[in-house]
Amino acid sequence: MVDGVEKSAIFLMTLGENEAAQVLKYLEPKEVQKISAAMMTLKNLNRDEIAGVFRDFIVSASSKTTIGMDSNDYIRSMLTKALGDDKAKGLLDRIMHNSDTSGIEGLKWMDPGAVAEMISNEHPQIIATILVHLDPDQAADILKMFTERTRNDVLLRISTLDGVQPVALRELNDVLGKLMAGGDTGKKSLQGGVGAAAEILNFMGGTLEAEMMENVRNFDPDLAQQIEDKMFVFENLLDVDDRGIQLVLREVQSESLIVALKGASEEMREKIFKNMSKRASEMMREDLEAKGPVRLSEVEANQKEILKIVRRLSDEGLVALSTKGTEDTYV
Repeated sequence: MVDGVEKSAIFLMTLGENEAAQVLKYLEPKEVQKISAAMMTLKNLNRDEIAGVFRDFIVSASSKTTIGMDSNDYIRSMLTKALGDDKAKGLLDRIMHNSDTSGIEGLKWMDPGAVAEMISNEHPQIIATILVHLDPDQAADILKMFTERTRNDVLLRISTLDGVQPVALRELNDVLGKLMAGGDTGKKSLQGGVGAAAEILNFMGGTLEAEMMENVRNFDPDLAQQIEDKMFVFENLLDVDDRGIQLVLREVQSESLIVALKGASEEMREKIFKNMSKRASEMMREDLEAKGPVRLSEVEANQKEILKIVRRLSDEGLVALSTKGTEDTYV
């Protein structure tokens, strides 16, 4: 099954390097990295496969319009009328925060090790402020490279960070050599808080996650519980409806799913099997039984890759997620 990343790689490879380069300019760092990696693995494509990708592109492109171009003012007005000033401002701050922190985009292109080295000697509060502006998985990779003491200190500060004033962003701009930019007076940028801490912890891995949560629990049990309630783990897929599971399965490679299920509960496995065709579920059961012992780290890595797909589908409004102790949230 060809997923979206592979389709994009095939499409760009057929355009030619100059045209492909123009397209890549409009993508996010992670998207460029994923597509480039997929390009490296493309081998022996037949005409039917390439034609299928172009058919999908034509169908997708034909459904697009110019709506959405230069539409910030329209969106701001529409949300304000629908939600009121306060709610609209909170939502707009989240979806448009990059306008106040354009410099941080440079860090998203860097290797986590390089970022960690650059900021390792800064105050933990500065590190926390930087990390909440990065994607959770990149922030987690950077945190892993710090000492245990710094790691725990930074996570606590992320958990209690409720916003960043423009003056603080301007100070960071100086510290990081203009990697960050300030905003309008009185306006806060992207918020930290328990949600940001939970997102980062989701990518930390079992041992580090447990150690860091224990440190938070020793510092403030209530805060630790709030973070845990916001975390989304593999077993939370039990709360995703069947339609959502089916959408996820379309984008997951069979081998990755087999490894992920090695560490899943029987209930979780049955949830997956019932959302497959009878033949596919029978084959998956056989493959799972035939699979030998797998390292826990490998199981966790594959589960987290699947969770990335789930979160993306959630961001696109295709899958509804719920976390421990919360009601279903539709986005």
